[in-house]
Amino acid sequence: QVQLVESGGGWVQPGGSLRLSCASSGIDFSVPAWYWYRQPAGSQRDWVAQWYASGGTLYKDSVEGRFTISRDNVNNMVYLEMNNLIPEDTAVYYCTFYSPRTRTHEWGQGTQVTVST
Repeated sequence: QVQLVESGGGWVQPGGSLRLSCASSGIDFSVPAWYWYRQPAGSQRDWVAQWYASGGTLYKDSVEGRFTISRDNVNNMVYLEMNNLIPEDTAVYYCTFYSPRTRTHEWGQGTQVTVST
């Protein structure tokens, strides 16, 4: 059974940094891309960043240059390094991938990030 577990969220002041982690298990097929999404309170879930197994990354304009997505294939981890955080980054952050087996996105439970003074 596929399982995704996010961690690393918390409270941070503006300008601070956090590193989110996503531990994956139960995946016995190749995953061509991994994604991070976020959902502010009362808003829809939005795409933030993606990592391609073939090489390359892509970012939402508002996080470009501040966030870095990476993948550790040995330990089955996906990371989101977040620097120079601003209050607008406050949200629950989720990692996800598209499963060709279930033909849906698989999601973790999310981790809360709060940026405030």
